[in-house]
Formats: sequence, C-alpha cells, structure tokens
Amino acid sequence: MSIPQTGGGPIEHRDQLADYLESGCKPKDDWRIGTEHEKFGYCLDTHKPLPYEGDRSVHAMLSGLSTRYDWAPVREQGKLIGLTKGAANISLEPGGALELSGAPLETIHQTCDEVNTHLAQVKAIAGEIGVGFIGLGAAPNWLEDEVSLMPKGRYALMDRYMNKVGTTGTWMMRRTCTVQVNLDFGSESDMVQKFRVALALQPVATALFANSPFWEGKVNGWQSWRARIWRDLDKARTGMLPFVFEDGMGFDRYVDYALDVPMYFVYRDGKYIDALGMSFRDFLKGELPALPGEVPTMSDWADHLTTTFPEARIKKYMEMRGADAGPWRRLCALPAFWVGLLYDQGALDAAWDLCKDWTEQERAALHHDAAKYGLKAEIRGETMQDLARRCIDIANDGLVARARSGAGGLIPDETHFLDALRDIVTRGQTPSDELLAQYHGAWNGDVDKVFDEYSY
Repeated sequence: MSIPQTGGGPIEHRDQLADYLESGCKPKDDWRIGTEHEKFGYCLDTHKPLPYEGDRSVHAMLSGLSTRYDWAPVREQGKLIGLTKGAANISLEPGGALELSGAPLETIHQTCDEVNTHLAQVKAIAGEIGVGFIGLGAAPNWLEDEVSLMPKGRYALMDRYMNKVGTTGTWMMRRTCTVQVNLDFGSESDMVQKFRVALALQPVATALFANSPFWEGKVNGWQSWRARIWRDLDKARTGMLPFVFEDGMGFDRYVDYALDVPMYFVYRDGKYIDALGMSFRDFLKGELPALPGEVPTMSDWADHLTTTFPEARIKKYMEMRGADAGPWRRLCALPAFWVGLLYDQGALDAAWDLCKDWTEQERAALHHDAAKYGLKAEIRGETMQDLARRCIDIANDGLVARARSGAGGLIPDETHFLDALRDIVTRGQTPSDELLAQYHGAWNGDVDKVFDEYSY
C-alpha cells in the first residue's frame, strides 16, 4: 500500500483537486511503466508467516536489503517500515508481505530487469536467514491470528475500521497479494478512454492471473479468492465505477467520486490522525472533526486518493489493480498486457471496440464471473478464454507498433512478454487451474505443498 504523499500547500478552491489529477497528463514520449508486486514471506521450516521482528522476520529482510544493496531505510515512529532507492521503494503490506513499487521506466524490458534484480536480491537475503517468498493471490493456509499487523499507523486505523464497513477487509489486509501496473495518460480524453477500457477489461486480467484457489487449507471454490475478498471489503471505495462510462466523465467527475469516499486519516508530523468515516468535503470547509478549523493541503488530497480501491483508479497516473500475485515468470506479463492495450492508439481503439457497448450489468457480471470461473466465464455467449485471446492479440499488435527493442537491439519488441498469457489461453488453464490439478493429483490434497513447488 501507499506511503505518505508529499508536496503542495493548502487547498484554496475545489478546482485544485481536478487540477492535481490533470497535472499528470504527459506527452506520449514521456509515458512510463511502473510495476508493483507483492509476495508473502514465510519461515522455510514451518511455512508460517514472518513476524515483524526476530532473526527470521520482516525487519531482518529489510535490514539485510538495506545493508547489502544500498537501499535507504524508511522509518515511522522509529520503526523500519520500508526502503527507498531513486524512484523505487520497497514497502510493507499490512500483514508483512513485501512490495516492490518500481521506478517509472520506458520499456517492459527495463521493468522486467528491475523485477528480476529485486527478486534475486530478496532471494539472497532470505536464503541466509531461513526465509522463503511465494507469489499467490491469497495465503493458502494461514489463519487470521497467525499474521501480525505491521507497525504502521495507517494500518492500525484501517484495521479498526474494516469490520464496520464490510466483512473481509482484515482478510485483504493480512492475507492477499497482487501485482499491478501503473501507466500514464496524455490528456483528459485519453484518460477517459483508457479508464473505460481498463475497467471493462480488468476482469480479463483477473481471469488470466487468477492464482488463489486455496484458503485456510481448503479449496475455496473461486479462481481468484483475492478478487472475491475485495467484493465485500467496503462498497464505498471498491468496484467497477459505473460513472466512468457515463457522459461527462473527466477529472472533475472523478473528484466527485473521491470526495464521497469516507476518509481514513490525516498525516501530520509523522503521525496518522484518526479521521475514520469523516468527509473530505467537510475538510475542505475547515469542518473536519479530527482537525477543526484546519483546511487540507494537496498532500492530504494525494493521501486520500490512495484510500480509494476500485479495480482501476487514477491519481497522476492510472493503476490496473485486478490481478493476483503470481510466480516470477508471470510478473512481466501484466505490464505487457496493459501496455500493449493502452499505449498504442490503434490497439486502444480496438480494445474499446470489444467492450464499448457492454452494459453496466454485463460488466458487473463479468467482474464476478472472472473471479469465480476464470476462463470459463462468459459474456454475450463468448467465453473468457476466447475474449482473453482476442485481448492478447490486440496487446501483441500494440507492442509491435511500439517497437521497443531490448537486449541491445537483439529483441525487436516486447511481445515475448505475452508468451505466458498465450500459454494460459492455449491450454485453457489459469494458474489456479494448475494449482488445483496439483492439489488433486501429486499433492494428494495437501495445500502446504504449494510452498515447496511454487516459491521464488
């Protein structure tokens, strides 16, 4: 999850909120790719989650990475809670999962190199202290009380609030992991088209990357249990955002949405102040109960935007949020999928043609069915498997058109990063299907075997 935002003075008028979003617009030559991915850490001998402190712990991992690989420590109230190097950072999810928030890079070749370097460093430190890491959408057999909450003020506030607004929020915080890609837009109209495609086709990514069929040691009946958990987390800040497809969508309309999302906190002097359930609209008027008479800064607005959790969201860039975490070899496939669809105008138009006349009800049904059935979901008589194949073909065309070479020009474009997804649709097996086949076969019903065979 996000770290505190910085920069910007007091908000003097509402227009500044939309201006903040619009300031992210960039010319195409400046569009970049930022990949974020989370992974569960565990003790090699017990397969239990890492505590915050101890010889085999989250703190030991962060300290090791900082010392050996020159990452600068990030502390909150004296506690080591992250690392930073240049434009990249390593942060902690609420239950201790380790997240790389990568630097904004020009090509998928570069972002994949970054992922590979990071995971190699993590593996080196982890191996020395008896720790392993695994990429799954949900913890396969951990119970709630086995997972420690990390010492971040934001998480303590969220944890108290979650069960007041939904039933699965603390599950999400402690026992889910995702991979996402962050992309740029060139103008308000470009943002709107990309946002609509991103939301409508997010279920395709959910199905292709579905990787969480186990929960508390049993088969849970869903392809993406992570996506299932998000459905009942907090309806005020999650979902498919039907308003994005309505006439009049733009930065200001998104501001309206974000203002209606209840607040979590205000960050002041290194501390998180409880603003749970309060209104940012009241804050604009100087009437926030947590800080009476004080008006927000642009940093407060930037922080608040990080507390909305739809399937795709905008800040100064756009985040694709619908995929389960997965094995090392698939982490570079998600940016390839979305860059291919969104960064070439011909591909973007073709992707929009696939979904532009879907109704709100159809989008909502596909959102549900992708998580439940994976490639067997259907829309208008077409299976998700066939829809995903068409999306991959469009993404391939988009990457060919980008023609961003790698390996010193030996690799002509970025299309090979889609190979893992082509394999999924060719076989008709999601990552969850693969895990279930192992569970019902060689593992003989023992979910714990996943740690032995699918760890990094």
